[in-house]
Amino acid sequence: MSAPQSAPSLPATLPALAIVGGGPAGLMAAQAARALGVEVDLFEAKGSVGRKFLIAGKGGLNLTHGEARPAFDARYGERAARIARWLDRFDADALREWARGFGVETYVGSSGRVFPLDRKAAPLLRGWVRRLREDGVRFHVQHRCIGIDADGALRFATPDGEVRTRARACVFALGGGSWPELGSDGAWVEWLRERGLDIAALQPSNCGFDIGWSEHFAQRHAGAPLKPVVAHWREGDVERSLQGECVATATGIEGSLIYALSARLREAIAADGSTLLHLDLAPGRELARLQRDFARSRGGRSIGEHLRRQTGLDAVKAALVFEALGKDGLNDAATVAQTIKRLPLRLLRARPIAEAISSAGGVRLEALDDSLRAKALDASPHAEALVAPLRAKALDASPHAGAPTPPLFFAGEMLDWEAPTGGYLLTACFASGLIAGEAAARAVLDSAAE
Repeated sequence: MSAPQSAPSLPATLPALAIVGGGPAGLMAAQAARALGVEVDLFEAKGSVGRKFLIAGKGGLNLTHGEARPAFDARYGERAARIARWLDRFDADALREWARGFGVETYVGSSGRVFPLDRKAAPLLRGWVRRLREDGVRFHVQHRCIGIDADGALRFATPDGEVRTRARACVFALGGGSWPELGSDGAWVEWLRERGLDIAALQPSNCGFDIGWSEHFAQRHAGAPLKPVVAHWREGDVERSLQGECVATATGIEGSLIYALSARLREAIAADGSTLLHLDLAPGRELARLQRDFARSRGGRSIGEHLRRQTGLDAVKAALVFEALGKDGLNDAATVAQTIKRLPLRLLRARPIAEAISSAGGVRLEALDDSLRAKALDASPHAEALVAPLRAKALDASPHAGAPTPPLFFAGEMLDWEAPTGGYLLTACFASGLIAGEAAARAVLDSAAE
C-alpha cells in the first residue's frame, strides 16, 4: 500500500509550527508562538476546540486559585519545584490578567477558588479562539493524530482518510486519559513510547474510590452528600487529617475531599492492595458528648431515629454507622460514638480513569528540558527495533525520507504531574502551554536563520 497522501487543504510541509491538541495548553502555545511572529497550524481531533474546558465550566469555571505562593506551588506534590518554574513565568495572577484582556473579570470565592464574574467558560473560549483566528492561527479540526512517521511527519486520521504533514517544530498538548469522549483518551502513549519517549503509565487522579457498599445502602444513599466530615489517614507513622465534603456513590465515595487525597490513596492501594480511611462524621461534637447523648433512653423510638436525634447525624451518615456496625452493633454507646468519630472505610480501588476528573502519569519531565522539549527520541534499542522497519518503508514514500524528526515539545495534562481540583490543574496547563509554545517558536526561528 502506498503511503497516505496529504489532503489538498493540508500541504505536505507546513510553514512553521504544528500544535496538536486544542485544549487550554495547546491554545496557549498557539498564542505564545504567534506573539513571536511564527506561523501556527493547530490540529484538534474533535469538531471544535476546548471541549473539556467547556465541560469544566458547566458548574462554574474554576480558572485558578487565590492561594499565595509558595503554598500554591506545594499543591503539585513531588513536581512542585519543576512546576514552580513554570509559574514563575505565568502564575495565577498572570492568568487572571490574561482573562481580563478578553473582558472577563474574575473574583475569589470564599473557598479561595477564582471564577469569572459570570462563572461561564463559553464567552472566554469564544473570545480566545476568535482572537487566535484573527492573529492568523489556522485551525484543523477532526484531525486525530495517530503517530509520527520515521521521517518525522505527523500522521492524522481525518474523515477523508489518513493524511501526513511535516512542520519545523511540533507542540503536543493531547491531554491525559480522563474524559475520553472529549478527546483526551491517552492513545498517544503507545506511539510516543515507540519513538523512545519515557512515559509513566496513565492513572486516575481526582477520582472516586470503590468501597463495596451493601446493596441496601447503595440503592438508598448513592449521590448523598457527606458534609462536613474530617478525613484521617496515615502516612508512615504520622496521622494526617483534612476537613471537607464528599459524596457517597453507588460503589464507594468521591468528591472534593477525596480528590484532594486521591494521589495518596491511589499509591497506598498500589502498595498494599487496599487502604483504610477514617471519617469523622460529627466534627463539631466531642466523643464524650456523643457517647453520653446516645446512651440516653430511647423510649419508643426506633434505634435509627434515636441515633439521628441524639447525635445530630443526617440520614446518610446514620446509614454509614449502620453499614459499619450492623443493627446489633448499635447496642453499645461507646462503640457507636467511636464509630461516628472514626468511621472506617476500606478503599479497594480507584474508579476507572475514564471517570476521573484528571489523570496522573504521562511524559516524564525528566525526558524533557526546561523548555519542555524532548531531549532524545529513538534512543533505546527497543525503540530503534520498532522504528527501523518504518524508516526503511518510508525511504521511497516521502520527500522527507531520512530527514531528522523536528523538535518536539509537550505541554498540559499529558505531562507526568498532577494536582488537586481548585484551579491548580488549569493554571499549570496554561503555564506549560506558554513555555512550550514560546520555546517551539524560537526553535522555528532558529532553524529559519540557519
